Parts: sequence; structure tokens; C-alpha cells
Amino acid sequence: MDGQRALRRAIFLDRDGTLNKDTGYVHRKEDWQWLPGVAEALKRFRAVGYALVVVSNQSGLARGMYDLADLRALEAWVDADLAAKGAAIDAWYYCPHLPELTGPCTCRKPAPGLLLRAAAEMGLDLARSWMVGDRVRDVEAGLAAGCRCVLLRPAQGGYEADAPVPEGVAVAPHLPAAEVLILGPELRRLRAEREIRASRLKDMG
Repeated sequence: MDGQRALRRAIFLDRDGTLNKDTGYVHRKEDWQWLPGVAEALKRFRAVGYALVVVSNQSGLARGMYDLADLRALEAWVDADLAAKGAAIDAWYYCPHLPELTGPCTCRKPAPGLLLRAAAEMGLDLARSWMVGDRVRDVEAGLAAGCRCVLLRPAQGGYEADAPVPEGVAVAPHLPAAEVLILGPELRRLRAEREIRASRLKDMG
């Protein structure tokens, strides 16, 4: 590779509605409610080498509802909880803007700025990465950045239950199902390779 380190692939994750219940402007650990199966799915992503990167619009910052220190404190608490389960997040990226208050920006999803910044800072291969979120704007940001995407559509409906799904975007009801969709082909390939190696060793024996 000419002395260059290979770029790492990533799972980009929306926060509210993807990792935790979206109860509105979550910024304290007391308000954080994990969605089922999230830690287990994140652990499996890490096990096959994906970086885990949260990319989240946080207009509550622009609205003055909380500050960055509040978000960082919550982030540290979430990180500690996940690290104990082998599912640590590698990085968190926030858009603090709200166009009507702070003017236009390039980081508020559906713009791809958060993903592009993470890729530049972390050495990520966007074409081999995935964006997973529960809003159309999440996957639009992923598509604009050149990622493959999964839109989460809960069986009981959600904020955008009737919104059209962008072309080329996969759909899953929750993060654990998205993990199966993303990792399924890879795990089947690895299983087949193991079986081939085992068969060859048997023939040699």
C-alpha cells in the first residue's frame, strides 16, 4: 500500500431514535433510554472491524436548551456503559446549528458535513461505510457522503412512517435488524471460507 495505512470502514449512527428512544432534546443520562439490542449490535459491528461513529443534529444547542458540556457529559456516560459491554463508540460528531437561528451550515443532516469531517479526521473509507438512522435526512446525508445506508422504520410507525424511502436505501425495523442486514453477507462469506479451509485440511490429512 506504498506505506499508507488502509482506510477503515465505519458504521455512522444517528443518535435519537437509533440508539435511544427519541423523547426530545435528550441531554441528561436520566432521560436516556436504550433501545433493545443496541449494545449487542454495536459489539458485533466492532468485532468485524467497523469504527462506530455517532453523527447527530443537536439543534437544542442553538436553541439554548443545553450546552456542549451537557452533551459531553452524557456522551461520557454512554461511552462508559458501552465500553463495559465491548461496544464502545469511537467518536461523536454534532451539528450545533439551526438554520433559522444560526444561518445555513454544511453539517446539519441531510448535508454530509459531519460524515465528511469524520472521514477526514479518522481515516475512514466512505464507500465501504454505512449510515444508519431513523430519519430520511440521515440516509440522505449518508448517500451524499457516498455511503451505503439503512433507514430504520419501526413496525409501529415513527416520525416519518409515510415518507418515501430514497432509492438504493435498505430498510430495517431497528438497529439489530440493520446489523443482520449489513453483516449477514460478510458472515456468510467468512463461514464459507472457514468451511473451505477445513475441507482442505481434511483432504491433506
